Amino acid sequence: MVNSAQSLDTTTGAHITSATPRKSGSRFSMSYFFMYLVLALGVFVAILPFFWMLSASLMTYGETATRQWLPSVPQVVNYTEAWNQAKFSKYFVNSVIITAVTLTGQLSTSILAAYAFARIRFFGREVIFALLLSTMMIPAMVVMIPNFIVVRNFGWLNTLQGITVPFMVSVFSIFLLRQFFAQIPGELWDAARIDGAGHLRFLIRVVLPISKAPIFTVMIFGFIGAWNDFLWPLLITTKDTWRPMMVGLWTLQSEAGPETQLIMAASVITIIPVLILYFITQKQFTEGIATSGLKG
Repeated sequence: MVNSAQSLDTTTGAHITSATPRKSGSRFSMSYFFMYLVLALGVFVAILPFFWMLSASLMTYGETATRQWLPSVPQVVNYTEAWNQAKFSKYFVNSVIITAVTLTGQLSTSILAAYAFARIRFFGREVIFALLLSTMMIPAMVVMIPNFIVVRNFGWLNTLQGITVPFMVSVFSIFLLRQFFAQIPGELWDAARIDGAGHLRFLIRVVLPISKAPIFTVMIFGFIGAWNDFLWPLLITTKDTWRPMMVGLWTLQSEAGPETQLIMAASVITIIPVLILYFITQKQFTEGIATSGLKG
């Protein structure tokens, strides 16, 4: 009986061995092992600070001073003390209002501008869009002082509009939405025109319903940026009237001194809304990142 790796020569009767490539399963297994090892190391490095922050928020001052990893008895009272000392009762409401106003303005300007750059042909469109993208290269610190001077000249110090108006336009959000809007088939616009629809109606009835994923992505980025903003509110506010939670966290850090457990508890409180929003919109967020910016 002839082996499967051999063939019989009908003239000489000799067996001719054919070279069959060996499977390199072990090599692929090792490559996957090292890949997963690197990924696991990255996850560990990313999660470790958050784990310690959560653990330290439940410790006593003595346990944080000795750098323990786990609390002996969880001190839930740290959250109440941090909430009261940081004046989060007032700052939380301020943060919600500031974030809502900023996000509303940012979504409105980003959607309208992105649609114009993607679907409307006008003179100088590409040049204007290129100039708009070039502003992403300018560091935020460079424009902070000019923004402060403008806000001060308008008399907007210690006001809601002073905190929100300068951030109601996001070039990155315009770019992200424009890339998605450019992928919408032109046949939909032709059908809408036959039905007598203009650009505004086409945007509301057709574009927005099929663009939920990138819009949710822009919303999450805008929420995180507005919620975590610290330097600008601290710069233009001298009173507690419109100061957000991040300024309250900084105030707690300067007043609480070495009470690390209270600072960590306050830090956990500030990130809870961001985590809740992300887990609610996780599917739309990942889909928006995957489908935006592929062409345009």
